[in-house]
Amino acid sequence: MSFSGVYPITDDAFMNLPGHEEILGEVAGAGIAMLQFRAKLGGREEARRQAARLLAICRRHEVPLIVNDDVELCAQIGADGVHLGRADRNIADARSALGARAIIGATCHDSLELARSAQVRGADYVAFGRFFPSVSKPEAPLARLGTLRAARESLDLPVAAIGGIDRGNANRALAAGADLLAVIHAIFGAPDPGAAARELVRIHAEYAG
Repeated sequence: MSFSGVYPITDDAFMNLPGHEEILGEVAGAGIAMLQFRAKLGGREEARRQAARLLAICRRHEVPLIVNDDVELCAQIGADGVHLGRADRNIADARSALGARAIIGATCHDSLELARSAQVRGADYVAFGRFFPSVSKPEAPLARLGTLRAARESLDLPVAAIGGIDRGNANRALAAGADLLAVIHAIFGAPDPGAAARELVRIHAEYAG
């Protein structure tokens, strides 16, 4: 698979909205690289049902599904991988549980040290952020675009940028070295999430091309 492109992130709150499956189908069909599911509100059984429905949508569009934080849920539904935060399970433990083909990403905030450690421990990509004012996580500490540049020069892993990324600033993250644009509000908070996803895919393709 390609670790380059637009990487939308949705959650269990969105999965409870009317018409969410049609919307997610449009987003998954927009040419995105991967899709991530975050379960933050409900119980484990509800998260399993939601993730399984989302996986079916992703399979129809041949888009990898990544589960945030939850190695057990990822294994249970047969998702394509897991994204681990700083306080989550060890990368080596996740690899052991999910297998060699699983996609494992790691949050590194603004730290090259964390990214280098993640690379050594076997992560498939690393994520830095937030870079811009964020509606989804306004309290998250700021990261520097210079960190993306340094990561591009010193790491052998694909790099994701997250935090307030939208059509107005996506090129700044791409110019600094981001391979993946991880996006929450600019897609799922838009009046037309499918159109928003397609626009970001276009921006990424124009820059990469």
